[in-house]
Amino acid sequence: MTVFFHELKRGRMSLLIWTAAIAFMISVTILIYPQMKPQMQQMDEMVSNMGSFSAAFGMDKMGMSRFIDYFSLECGNTLGIGGAMFAALMGVTALAKEEREHTAEFLCTLPLSRSRIVLGKLLAVAAQIVILNLAVAGCAVGCAAAIGESVEAGIMIPLLLSFLLLELETAALCFGVSAFLRGNGLGIGLGLALGLYFINLISNITEDAKSLKYITPFAYTDGAYIIEHRSLQWEYLAVGAALTAAAIAAAFLKYRKKDLAG
Repeated sequence: MTVFFHELKRGRMSLLIWTAAIAFMISVTILIYPQMKPQMQQMDEMVSNMGSFSAAFGMDKMGMSRFIDYFSLECGNTLGIGGAMFAALMGVTALAKEEREHTAEFLCTLPLSRSRIVLGKLLAVAAQIVILNLAVAGCAVGCAAAIGESVEAGIMIPLLLSFLLLELETAALCFGVSAFLRGNGLGIGLGLALGLYFINLISNITEDAKSLKYITPFAYTDGAYIIEHRSLQWEYLAVGAALTAAAIAAAFLKYRKKDLAG
């Protein structure tokens, strides 16, 4: 657990900044809802006639006159994109930063196998993502209560869980990439996170691209489906779990045999 706690300490400032930023944006979005609610009916009618644009963001299936729909669309985009970017940054730097910062040689002198080092770093990345999501979820529920809006646990829990799973898969994919890098992989991580987001938008626009949903974890966060069925879409989750396992396995296999530059 030495590596695990060291990584948590090492990344605490980044975790604090990202958590504060995402929680602040979601809090503001929720707290202004009472002032915006009177105009929401008119906005729903306007958005419903915007064709592909509405479909891309799921606004063809939901309005924003209900708080849960508003939360899923507005706050969901903030947590989805922001959380995925944070997860990508944590994952893609987890292993590569040791060589970039010339600490790999020292790390490997510790009485730890490389597999234990990878495991400690992986668990630290996952722990930071869970902490961020718990903090943001608590903030969102508190702000909703402050404006007098209550959301059923049967809807809110799977909705928030979908974002957590999205971030964990994104982090795992970037973690796998990190094992193959020697330098700065921030651009790769952010590019992957944003690429997965845009793939989901494309799959929402046209039926011909519907199969793309199987390769993007943003498919989990379909608020309209979750609100209607009070459940996640397990067919997408099964593929996501397989991709996550493959990325983690690749990280272990590569890092165990990698020639590290101290």
